[in-house]
Amino acid sequence: MNHRKGFNKLNRNASHRKALIRNMSTVLFKHERIETTKAKALEVRRHAEKMITRAKVDSVHNRRVVGEKIKDEAVLAKLFTDIGPRMKERNGGYTRVLKLGFRAGDAAEMVVLELVDYKLEGEKKDEKKAAKGKKAEKADKPAAKAEKKADKKAEGSSKNRATAKAKPKAKAEKKAEEPKEE
Repeated sequence: MNHRKGFNKLNRNASHRKALIRNMSTVLFKHERIETTKAKALEVRRHAEKMITRAKVDSVHNRRVVGEKIKDEAVLAKLFTDIGPRMKERNGGYTRVLKLGFRAGDAAEMVVLELVDYKLEGEKKDEKKAAKGKKAEKADKPAAKAEKKADKKAEGSSKNRATAKAKPKAKAEKKAEEPKEE
């Protein structure tokens, strides 16, 4: 039977289609997000998901199999050292397709193909700021604790001095007041 063996030829010959899928997969892993037509995105997604599944287990065999499709060594390394381990807990569904609308020139349906754990640039900056803030707080905590301890010691010693000074004054005042009442 020939069930589920078909694919979208994308109106290209075999070598052009193969090059297109290789290139788009490489760019997807490099930038973790691409904007393309719906037909291309769905076809690239099929290949990209299989490559990510291979990348979850970093072995020489898996690197060679995926390396046949991805020629850029830096992207291949990123796939196996960064993207694969991030997707370790997932059992599939590593990418998502978000609709954008229609292209102005030919009304082709445009979509965004991205990895599911992709974060927008604004969110990344917010996370970096939050991380820097947390690091600054952690760095300030020991200094703040030391300052508080010093303040408490100073307050405690000044209180002790003040009470020590106040006690003789209070006793002298009481003695001075007692004879006046008599």
